[in-house]
Amino acid sequence: MRHLLSLDDLSSAELHHLIARAQEWKRLRGNPQAPRPLVTRSVAMLFSQHSTRTRVSFEVGIAELGGTPLYLTATELQLARGETPEDTARVLSRYVDALVVRTPDHTWLRRLADAATVPVINGLTPHSHPCQLLADLQTYSEHRGAIQGRTVAWIGAGNNVCNTWLQASRLLDFQLRIAAPESHEPSAEELQSCPGAEVLHDPRAAVRGAALVVTDVWASLGQDGEAERHRHSLAEYHVSRELMALAAPDALFMHCLPAHRGEEVEAELLDATDSVVWDEAENRLHAQKALLEFLLPPPTGNGREVSD
Repeated sequence: MRHLLSLDDLSSAELHHLIARAQEWKRLRGNPQAPRPLVTRSVAMLFSQHSTRTRVSFEVGIAELGGTPLYLTATELQLARGETPEDTARVLSRYVDALVVRTPDHTWLRRLADAATVPVINGLTPHSHPCQLLADLQTYSEHRGAIQGRTVAWIGAGNNVCNTWLQASRLLDFQLRIAAPESHEPSAEELQSCPGAEVLHDPRAAVRGAALVVTDVWASLGQDGEAERHRHSLAEYHVSRELMALAAPDALFMHCLPAHRGEEVEAELLDATDSVVWDEAENRLHAQKALLEFLLPPPTGNGREVSD
């Protein structure tokens, strides 16, 4: 029984396998002969924050794999009345075969996972967003091949997605340049675990010659009250066509979405030929199918242990 709370829960070989399998699931979509490994399985999606891509891609993916998705919010459960994550995990583990969790508290997620007896998947926390990186890495592989040895430039705040790019760089051996103001650098702990990463304060220096340029909204989910402060401190970290011109001639642009057009990214860049944001968004579906298949091996009997 495995969890995916961050990419650090995977080996390099496992990450390569998931990327390749995600591409296979993409080719199989719509094929009536495609396998349905989640038949008889139920997956609860416990979300305490809004979601478009994560929610829809998981719900559709679970259904296409033959499973039953259950969307739950914290306010609908006894969590709203003080039930602990441990008790919630123990109960839900008796009903469903996996949990996908989106929460503003990564420690809370770890507590829930420690008590769960079914796989727990991080659907986004302030610490990391592993499902997003599975899709990002699949997208790069589809368009440009192996990312190993390439240079990736992250522009903007050192947030949860940036942390996950750090984890990916350790596993897949590519150079990561992070352009962020001092006030928005990734934590010292995250940087120490990835000695190959380089932190710069000049986005032009970070992008120069890069094979991939990545950004995200300046105020992450749950930081709406700090949006104005973030706009002021990150104003110089705007990804424009002019900035992209400093990257490698065949460089790609990624954004995990939702985007604030005209803020962290020039509006027209999202729709440009070197932008792969729509493939990136679609690939959430295929990458998460690969992940669910990986974490939920074929069941015995009805999906739980049975005896004669």
